[in-house]
Amino acid sequence: MRERLIEVPRRARAGLWALLALAAVVLTAAVTNGAMRPLPASAPGEEFSAERAVRHLERFATEPRPIGSPAGERTRNYLVEQLRAAGLEVETQRATGANASKGLASFGQVHNVVAKRRGTASTGTVLIAAHHDSAAMGPGASDDGAAVAAMLETVRALGNTALRNDLVLLVSDGEEDGVLGAQAFAREHPLGRAGGVLLNFEARGVAGPSLMFETSKDNAGLVRTFARNAPKPHGDSTLVALYRLLPNNTDFTPLTKAGFSGMNLAYIERSSHYHTARDSIAQMDPGSLQHHGSTMLALARTLGTTDLATLRAGHDATYFRVFGVMVTYPQWLVWPLALLSMAALAALAAVARRRGLLSLPRLALGAVSGVLPLLLSVVAAQALWSLLAGIRPAYDTLGGLLHRPGAFEAAMAVLAMVAVLVWYLALRRAFGPCALAAGALLWPAALGVLCAAYAPGAAFVFTLPALTCALGGLGALLLPRLRVTALTAGTALSAVLLPALAGTVFQGMGLALGGAAALMVALFALTLPPIVELVLPEQAAFAVPAAGVVLAGALVGTGLAVDRFDAENPGRTHLAYVLDADRGTAHWVSADPAPPAWTRRYVSGHDTTGLPPGYARGPLRTGPAPAVRAAAPHVTPLGRSGDTVRLRVRAGSGARSVTLRVERPITRVTAAVRGSAPVTVPVTGTRARTWPGEVRFRGLPRQGAEITLRVPGTGRVRVTAIAETDGFRAVPGFTPMPSDLVASTREDGGLTAVTRTYTF
Repeated sequence: MRERLIEVPRRARAGLWALLALAAVVLTAAVTNGAMRPLPASAPGEEFSAERAVRHLERFATEPRPIGSPAGERTRNYLVEQLRAAGLEVETQRATGANASKGLASFGQVHNVVAKRRGTASTGTVLIAAHHDSAAMGPGASDDGAAVAAMLETVRALGNTALRNDLVLLVSDGEEDGVLGAQAFAREHPLGRAGGVLLNFEARGVAGPSLMFETSKDNAGLVRTFARNAPKPHGDSTLVALYRLLPNNTDFTPLTKAGFSGMNLAYIERSSHYHTARDSIAQMDPGSLQHHGSTMLALARTLGTTDLATLRAGHDATYFRVFGVMVTYPQWLVWPLALLSMAALAALAAVARRRGLLSLPRLALGAVSGVLPLLLSVVAAQALWSLLAGIRPAYDTLGGLLHRPGAFEAAMAVLAMVAVLVWYLALRRAFGPCALAAGALLWPAALGVLCAAYAPGAAFVFTLPALTCALGGLGALLLPRLRVTALTAGTALSAVLLPALAGTVFQGMGLALGGAAALMVALFALTLPPIVELVLPEQAAFAVPAAGVVLAGALVGTGLAVDRFDAENPGRTHLAYVLDADRGTAHWVSADPAPPAWTRRYVSGHDTTGLPPGYARGPLRTGPAPAVRAAAPHVTPLGRSGDTVRLRVRAGSGARSVTLRVERPITRVTAAVRGSAPVTVPVTGTRARTWPGEVRFRGLPRQGAEITLRVPGTGRVRVTAIAETDGFRAVPGFTPMPSDLVASTREDGGLTAVTRTYTF
C-alpha cells in the first residue's frame, strides 16, 4: 500500500479525537440552527410575542377556510376589524384571480384584505404579504395562519412608531389554488403595480426556524439588510439557487413579476402535517411563530425607515450560517473562490507528488473513481425508499414526508458513508491513500465550478469545503507538528455546511428524494479519508463498513417500529363521493394504491366505467354509493363562433366550486364574473391521465360565471361539469374517518362531487 498523507504517533487515538471534534462541529451547527424561544404575553409591548399572536390564531385558524368558504369570510371580517382598530386604512379587494398550468386554467373569486399605513416621507412601499385561505383539508394554523397572526401582532408592536415609508399589508386569498389573490392584486390593484420591497411569509411544515429560502434577483442589498437586522437570520443562498430552478411558486412569484424586490421566508420542519387536518394550533411550534414574527417586526422597522433606493444592487450575494453567525459575500467572489479551490487542490497534489505520496496517473484514477461512491450513495438511498414504500405503501401517500423519519434518514446517511468507505478500502492499496484523498476533493471543487457557472448562490457549499480541506492537507504536509490539527481544522467547514444542507434537503424533499440528501452526506464523507485512515485497523478493515450496513439495517428496523400511524401522527387516505346527475348513480372513489381498512369499506374494485365521462384521473378504486338528492351544476351555452365556445356556469346550491373537464385540448380561457374585470389566460399542453382540458373556478359566486373556451378544431365539444362541496355530510350511512387517518392532499379528496355532462 502506498503511504498515507500523514503519519503520527498513536495515530488511532489522534484520529479518534479528530473524528470526535468533527462530530462536535456537526452537532453544534445543528443546535445553533433552531427556531427562537417563544415570548409570553407578558413580554414588553414593543417586542413580538408568540403567545399574543396565538390569541389571534384561536379566532380564525381552528377550521378549514378555503377560498369561497364561510370560514374564509369570517376570517376576513376578523382581520378587517383588527387592522382598522390598529389605525390602518383597510379595504377588501374583490377580483377574479387566474393562473394556468399544463392543460389547466384556474380561476377564483378572491377577497384580498389590503391595509395601509402611510409613511412620513416615503421612498417607496414596504409590502408584507401572507395568505388567509387554507387548504380544504385542514385549518392551516401554520400555512399560513401563523404569518397572518404575526401581521396583527407586528402592527400592534409597531404602535405609533414613525415610519418613513408606506407600510402595506396584503392578506391574500386563493393562494392554495394557484396564488390567485396575489395574481389579482398584482394585476389590478394600484399598490400591486407600485413596486417596492416585499416580505412574504409562508410555511411548509409546523416547526423549525423561519428560513429565507427565496429572494428576487440582484439581492445583495436585501441580504445585507436581512443579515444585519433579523434577530436570528436563517437560510442560505443554496436554497435561493435551488428554488429558482424549481416550478414551485407562492404569492412571492406574481408579486416579484409585478416589480417588487423582496424576500420569501418559511419554516419547513415536520412537513408531514402540511396541508392536512394536523396543521393545527396544537401541532404548531410556538418558537416557529416567534421566529416568523420577530423577523417580520425587525424588518418592518428597518425597511420602514430605510431609503429603499439604497437597497438596489446589480448582483446577488452568497450567504450562509456558521455557528449562528450569518456570513455574506458578493457574487463577484464566487468565481475567484471556485478557481482558488482548484488551485489549492493542485498545490496539494504537487506537494504530495514531490514527497512521493502519489503519482499523477494514480491521482487521476482516484479522482475519476470518486464518482462511484457518489452514485452508489444515491442508489442506496432511493433503493431504501423503494423498500420502505413496498413494506408500507401508505408512506407513498405521504410523498416521503414521514412523521418520524429520523431513523430512516440516519440509515440513508450511514449507507452513504459506507459507500464512500467501501470505495476507499477497495482502492487504497491500488492507488494509495493519498491519491484517493486528494482525488476525492476534485468532486466538491468541480461541483463548485459548475455551480459558479449555473447556480452561483450554491457554489459556496462545495467550493469552501474543497478549499479548506485542500489547505488543511497542505498544512498537514508542511507543518509536521500540526498535522492532525491542520487536517481537522481544514475539514471543519465541510462538517458545518454539508451535513446541514443534507438535513435541509431531507426536511424539504422528504425520503422519496432521499438520494439528494445522501449525495450531500457522501460528499462530506469524501473529505474525511485522511482522518479516517488514522483509525482504520491494519487487518479486517472491511469489518467497519460491514458494521455500518448492520447499523443501517438496525436503524431501518427501529424506524419501522417507531414510525407508526396514530392519532397524533395519522396516515392519509383519499376518498371522494361522485354523483352522476345524468344517470342518477353514485360511487365512492379513491386514488389510494393500497387503501387502509376504513377506505376499503367504501371502495372494493377498479371498475371506473360507471363514473361520469372525463371524471377519472389515473388509476382509481371505486365502490357503489347511495345516490343523494343534490343540486347539479348548470351549464348554459351562450354561443359558439368557430373554435370559441361561450358558456354560463353555475355551481348549484351549496357548492363552493366547479370544475369543467373538456374532452378536447383547450388553448385559451376567459372567465367573467359580475362586478369584476374579465380575465383571460393562455393554456398549453394537456392534462395527464384524464380528458385533456380542464377549467377550475374556486369560490364561484351564486350567480355563476361566464366561461369562454377556445377549443381548436371543429365538431362537437363535450364538457363534464363537476360541482364540489366540502365533506360528505349529505351522504347517508357515512362513517367519519378514525382518528389515525386524515384526508390526503389530492384536489378532490374529501369532496362531494355532483356531475353533469354537456355536448355543444
